Amino acid sequence: MFDLKKYSASNIKNDILSGLVVAVALVPEAIAFSVIAGVSPIVGLYTAFILGLITALIGGKPGMVSGATGSVAVVLVGLSLEANGILSAQGLDKDAIAMGILHYILLATVIAGLIQIAIGALKLGKFIRLVPTPAIHGFVNGLAIVIGTAQFTFFEGQGYMMYLLVAATMAIMFILPKFTKAIPAGLVAIVAITLGVYLTGANTLLLSGLDDMSKYTGQMPAFEMPMYLFSFDAILLVLPYAVIVAMVGVIESLLTLSVLDELSNTRGSANKECIALGTGNVTCGFFGGMAGCAMIGQSIINYTSGGIGRLSSFVAAVGLIILVVSMSGVLNAIPVAVLVGIMFMVSIGTFEWSSFSRLNKMPRTDAFVMVAVTIITVVEDLAIAVIAGVIMSALAFAWKHAKIWSKEHTEEDGTKVYELDGPLFFGSATTFGDNFDIANDPLKVVIDFKEARVMDASGVEAIDMITKKYEEAGKNLLLRHLSADCKAILKLAGPHCSYEEDDPTYKVAFNY
Repeated sequence: MFDLKKYSASNIKNDILSGLVVAVALVPEAIAFSVIAGVSPIVGLYTAFILGLITALIGGKPGMVSGATGSVAVVLVGLSLEANGILSAQGLDKDAIAMGILHYILLATVIAGLIQIAIGALKLGKFIRLVPTPAIHGFVNGLAIVIGTAQFTFFEGQGYMMYLLVAATMAIMFILPKFTKAIPAGLVAIVAITLGVYLTGANTLLLSGLDDMSKYTGQMPAFEMPMYLFSFDAILLVLPYAVIVAMVGVIESLLTLSVLDELSNTRGSANKECIALGTGNVTCGFFGGMAGCAMIGQSIINYTSGGIGRLSSFVAAVGLIILVVSMSGVLNAIPVAVLVGIMFMVSIGTFEWSSFSRLNKMPRTDAFVMVAVTIITVVEDLAIAVIAGVIMSALAFAWKHAKIWSKEHTEEDGTKVYELDGPLFFGSATTFGDNFDIANDPLKVVIDFKEARVMDASGVEAIDMITKKYEEAGKNLLLRHLSADCKAILKLAGPHCSYEEDDPTYKVAFNY
């Protein structure tokens, strides 16, 4: 919740003003993503309010903005189509089918929220740290491209005025911060461009042209039990979609949290954000909203406009619902061009431009991962892109470290000592035996693991195998500096282990 001790007058002013900018910027996004998911625009607007409010109050990162997002909406498209087929086969009319689709989505939203709460409660959010930096840069770059290209649809059928207003908005966003940051440039652009269009009567697309906001006047979210909540067949139908929605939501939210951590030089709580996200989605499911997650575009608008506290995202959520239910006339008058211009500047600001300059300096595997994740994010899906990035980075790491070296020396009594160096795991286990010259070794051999570490069961099996070969050759083998955990699971090599005072205490990953 709000820590009033940390708030100064300037913090409050910046949070309120930046929150108002975000509130306006949320409207076209919420409408567009609702249309993508196949539901009424009010569903996305309710999501932006409910989810945004809950994550603002109890989320893991102050100032982070959540709402209806494209990555989640794309998943819900499949559910909408499948539900439409089932309901149409029942001979229902158009309105009943639309209502049925909405309730399938509400059910999926509730289940996805429960999964996200479980992820946070089990403290699994920490695994976002496994996403390597090149994959995060790729995700950010890909999302910046998606944000930018998503605006092109608004230019269809528009004249030169649309282009002029977009350019004017971007000029205000670029120039104003060089002179003052007292008022967010986005808010100035919205007010100035809207007044200019209103006073001159310029012919351009207004927000009312996307959806007449006046029909939502006075419509606050109301409690609504999903009609399929206790239907086993419906739960089986939506479960695969709910799992994907939960995973996509968690990944996008935690990656957005990581990006904002970098911007603010502070660290948020991944597990707390998962619980807040899940709580918000469950609430959305019972109040007519669809599933959502953190919105990197709006979050960056908020941060760059000076909104770094919980009050900013709170104002964004509350401001949105106030605009929708009581100030629809004001919303209808806002030119779409000003919102497109703001999102273009967000896209430019989101892109990790410095990654280009580092591209030829970073390892080729890292460069490949970054470019691949960027491309997959654009053409496929965020979750697939991030998972692919983690897998590619893990395989590259395993290949790079798939070698264990040894130094050899002979002691005065003729004993040959192999001093190993490097990790012994599934990647290096196959070449582990290449270090030893069993046929030509003396009768007494020592393998010293002081500078090596046995990482997993494959490493343990490799030790047992080399022990067996020395036994078959009739030679006396001694194993030094193995952890107690490792000794306990060795089958053949156990009797050959020595017990030193400085034996390590690490644990070996083993499938018991």
